[in-house]
Amino acid sequence: MTSQAAVVVVTGAGAGAGRAIAARFGREGWRVALLSRDPDRLEAAKCEIEAAGGEALAIPTDMADCEAVFAARDKVVETWGTIDAWVNCAMATLVGPIEELAAKDFERVVQVTLMGYVHGTKAALEVMRPKGRGAIVQVGSALAYRAIPMQAAYCACKFAIRGFTDSLRAELAHSKSKIKLTMVQMPGMNTIQFDWAKNLFKHKYQPVGGVYDPDVAARAVWRAVQSGPRELWVGSSAIEAIVGEMFMPPLLDRIVAKSGIDGQISDVPEVPGRPNNLYEAVPRDVGARGRFGLEAKAQALTLDSTHARLGAYGLALALLAGAGALGYAAGRRS
Repeated sequence: MTSQAAVVVVTGAGAGAGRAIAARFGREGWRVALLSRDPDRLEAAKCEIEAAGGEALAIPTDMADCEAVFAARDKVVETWGTIDAWVNCAMATLVGPIEELAAKDFERVVQVTLMGYVHGTKAALEVMRPKGRGAIVQVGSALAYRAIPMQAAYCACKFAIRGFTDSLRAELAHSKSKIKLTMVQMPGMNTIQFDWAKNLFKHKYQPVGGVYDPDVAARAVWRAVQSGPRELWVGSSAIEAIVGEMFMPPLLDRIVAKSGIDGQISDVPEVPGRPNNLYEAVPRDVGARGRFGLEAKAQALTLDSTHARLGAYGLALALLAGAGALGYAAGRRS
């Protein structure tokens, strides 16, 4: 490892997609700063990267705590001199009917899943702005476009992250900054979140649509840092949800109203009183993967959103033109 190795900060790096993302950057020769709450899990992630020949720095951090996030940023800069990329991936969620969601629990989801991204982005910008370069990646979700029932808090955060990111993108463009800013819209991932989320149902919840291995997320984030697209849409289920929302939102309303609840609730009974990670980390190292390994897909179609939108609009225009031509021909015959 040379003194010129690039530096990345990954939040939510102790488990799940964040852990896989951190490992990918370590394998690519980057120095990796790991931010999450549980020190033992971070240490395990650090050891994985070092065992593969990389260099890592574990900094226990609650992303809801702005001062702690900035202090972690300062430690990275003090240790390695700079930050070249920042990946926001930390999340917490709450599953249940809106009427049953406690206000304090909803607020906690917002503090971690939305404000954690805001804190991380602002901390990164203070380092990147003077240099005029760097990359910030927001790990998003198809739920940033198509909300589903029983996940109002999480969907609200992902929608808000998209708005926050678009606003920042406009500010960076106005100042002609070369900082790359990408939101990566993910499908369901085989991670521990489905066993750690605060769940108000008597049965465990599960991803809807296809479920993918966390390495899929790692590849997409690596691509985002390298090329800096506006957005990446990952996985056929996410792409279908996003494109469907663009063209047929009332139809998707009916679909998720009919199947969105039952599809999320499994037949596996929830363990009464099991710990959740809403306020405190669950003290157990689980690595990157959850309980859906047998069905998790190792590969995913990934689209640059700009190209996807152009293709979708082109197809819509072609269909309209075809319908118009058929109508004209029918009129001529009559």
